[in-house]
Amino acid sequence: MLTFNDPKKLQAWSRLRRSKGEKIALIPTMGYLHEGHLSLIALAKKKGAKQIVVSVFVNPVQFGPNEDYDRYPRDEKADFAKCRKAGATAIFFPTPKNMYLDGHSTFVNEESLSQGLCGARRPGHFRGVCTVVAKLFNIVHPHFAVFGQKDYQQAQVIKRMVRDLNFDVEIALAPIVREETGLARSSRNTYLSDVERHDALAISESLFALRRKVRKLGKLPATAVEKEIAGHLVKNDLKPDYVEAVDAETLAKTDTVKPGTAVLVAAYCGNTRLIDNIVL
Repeated sequence: MLTFNDPKKLQAWSRLRRSKGEKIALIPTMGYLHEGHLSLIALAKKKGAKQIVVSVFVNPVQFGPNEDYDRYPRDEKADFAKCRKAGATAIFFPTPKNMYLDGHSTFVNEESLSQGLCGARRPGHFRGVCTVVAKLFNIVHPHFAVFGQKDYQQAQVIKRMVRDLNFDVEIALAPIVREETGLARSSRNTYLSDVERHDALAISESLFALRRKVRKLGKLPATAVEKEIAGHLVKNDLKPDYVEAVDAETLAKTDTVKPGTAVLVAAYCGNTRLIDNIVL
């Protein structure tokens, strides 16, 4: 497996690989890889990628001033070993200095799907996400990129950016990978104590219960669903940030929860902000 640190060297390598007709997949990550990330590599292999590039970069531009950029978990050695074992062919470890040159003043904004949900709670977050992903597309020249469903709003924002700016990149979405308990896998789970990990199960429990109800009843009032899930979180010592039922494609709020609806949840478990969702 090749290792790159310099964006220009990776760009030249990718250009050469494309000229030889090789299919390239990009998997953008912030590192501290877990089974969820590795499932993205597996999907890239299944889709026939000859070259699978995993980027590992904790992007400072998508963190707010009071967020966890400095303490976000990092382990490049472990990430390298996991990527090689999973079948990636290249790994990219850029630095803030070579991704954002002195005087960097160009950013990418998506101004519709990014406005609510996490975008409303984390001002500037999706500006940072779109900017770094656009840069990665221009560096790696992938035929397709793989994102995880757990960051559902992020995936929809990236799809919109690709459509609106005519990026010649296919976006593939991989299902959420969960721990045996049902907790969605996340690098931030490492922050949780044993008690908090147990409390955090209330998020997935409420989403699975909703799925069963919709299968039985067909549709439900969105306001009642949101209130019930939020109440379940509070009873389990979680602090809801938002619980919203939205159209799965446009992320517009909906009055009715039914097949085709996505229900997105963000909640604090202790000091750790967790997100999860279900698409019905």
